[in-house]
Amino acid sequence: MLHSIFPQVDHKFLSMPLLGPVADGFDDWLATNGYTCSSRKHAIQVLRHIDLDLRRRRISEIAKLTHAILDDCWRDRNKLFPGDAGTVRTLARYLITNSMIAVAETGGVPIGSAAAVLVNEYANYLCEVGGFAVSTIRHHRYVSRCFLDHLDSKKVSLRSIQPSDLETYILQAGKRLSRASLQQEIAPLRGFLRFLAMDGRVPHGLDRQIDTPRLYRLEQLPRALPWDTVKALLRSRDTTSAIGLRDYAMLLLIATYGLRASEVVAITLDDIHWRQGSLCIHQRKTSSPLELPLTNEVAAAIVKHLKRTPPPEPHRRIFLRMHAPIGLLKPTAISEAFHSMVRKSRLSIPLQGPHCLRHSLASSDCRGGVARP
Repeated sequence: MLHSIFPQVDHKFLSMPLLGPVADGFDDWLATNGYTCSSRKHAIQVLRHIDLDLRRRRISEIAKLTHAILDDCWRDRNKLFPGDAGTVRTLARYLITNSMIAVAETGGVPIGSAAAVLVNEYANYLCEVGGFAVSTIRHHRYVSRCFLDHLDSKKVSLRSIQPSDLETYILQAGKRLSRASLQQEIAPLRGFLRFLAMDGRVPHGLDRQIDTPRLYRLEQLPRALPWDTVKALLRSRDTTSAIGLRDYAMLLLIATYGLRASEVVAITLDDIHWRQGSLCIHQRKTSSPLELPLTNEVAAAIVKHLKRTPPPEPHRRIFLRMHAPIGLLKPTAISEAFHSMVRKSRLSIPLQGPHCLRHSLASSDCRGGVARP
């Protein structure tokens, strides 16, 4: 509560014309999500300036707030007071969490626009008919949105699309993407064109007008590390900090079982069957469960992490953010953990990312070296 950090002047914040009614709840939310007392004080103090800024924009009640208005407020404060601008983003997350403003799902496309409606329709189709994973749908949404933005910038309508328009878009994408990444861009584009062609919104056969970049097996150097290097990297772990214990447990899971980063961050307390000695993994790519034996070393690493940092209610995920706001980890956090461990180990390892541990496991198994770290 505000009274706990501002026992004598809390009424000044509670009486703010616009944000006063949510100030106390905002502070409780900050405390629940792991913000320190000093961070809470700073956020509430900045709240007074945000309140004044929003009222200058003629916002008289919370219900009239939109993401566009909050973005404008953030940009203006970021120019004048960069250290305070983050509070606008934090306030937006609080309002979204408590359903006071809607979640922005269009990624920059105006809500209600024809492009937003079309992208959402395609995403629903992929989910309900195709059964695609959430991460895959997110990537398809991104590619289709970029393609529609390209058509809009060229003043080209869907019904008048020509193969030359596709070629122009792919040439632009090829300037910022590698061949492998461009292949991952073209496949969703083909799917989007097939979806549009089903009811005649674009001419049929456009998806067959796109050539996919050719990728060949073993055309690049192997990304696997020698197994002795993997063991040396894991032995260099930091056992003195909570983050070190968490990062070691995550990377050990990848090195032991060959899991994907997205699968590791999704593991919950309910997925570990201690008495049976097994670990249930929900494979993101195939959407099928996978039951694995729980090795002693993995079990010990997870136990040490949980004893040091048990997940707070209502979270059931084993691996969470360590810094405020406390919440779910993204797969990119494992990449950051890998890079951090490599730097601290001082081993000569190219920063390829944690995926190389999966290749290392596969290479070790192929050579008959099935011993785990």
